[in-house]
Amino acid sequence: MIGQLRANWTRQFRSRACWTISLLVPAFGGGALALALAAEWAGLRLNDSLSMPTGLYVRTASESRSSLVVFCPAEPFARLSVERGYRSRGNCPDGGEPLAKPVAARSGDTVDLSAAGIAVNGRLLQNTAPLATDTAGRPLSHWPFGRYVISAGSVWVASSYSPRSFDSRYFGPVNVSQVREHVRPLLTAR
Repeated sequence: MIGQLRANWTRQFRSRACWTISLLVPAFGGGALALALAAEWAGLRLNDSLSMPTGLYVRTASESRSSLVVFCPAEPFARLSVERGYRSRGNCPDGGEPLAKPVAARSGDTVDLSAAGIAVNGRLLQNTAPLATDTAGRPLSHWPFGRYVISAGSVWVASSYSPRSFDSRYFGPVNVSQVREHVRPLLTAR
């Protein structure tokens, strides 16, 4: 019964969000600001980065085992990612947009970072080998290789979707206090 109510509410919410966006965008001349405001109101987030499937993601009420987190990276990685154009303009303290990444490891998990990539509890995640240079040929430093047991209050994030994702292989653990929201895919190209 509760599951059916939740499924009905989710369908209604999605329908209402799409309807609202379809009304607001033309009303404001199809501008990016109108789309952004409508999406924010509906709990939607557009991902246009190449590190995850392009599309719409929806805010979730709580984290799940397969959740994606939206966060502002810590310094000095925040500044580096803005200066190099890895992130567009946004509302993080550094002026960049927040990152959205899958949670790869949580409290109690073991992460092994090596030249082969990120292994969580002994399982190597595809496309997570740290690269020596970015797409512009600039040097890219990885987090120190080694074994890490994830402490309470932190997570490791990694996208196995793209080998060029800027994630924990370069900046290590993310403090959960940096997490702004949890999202899940709603409508993606993949």
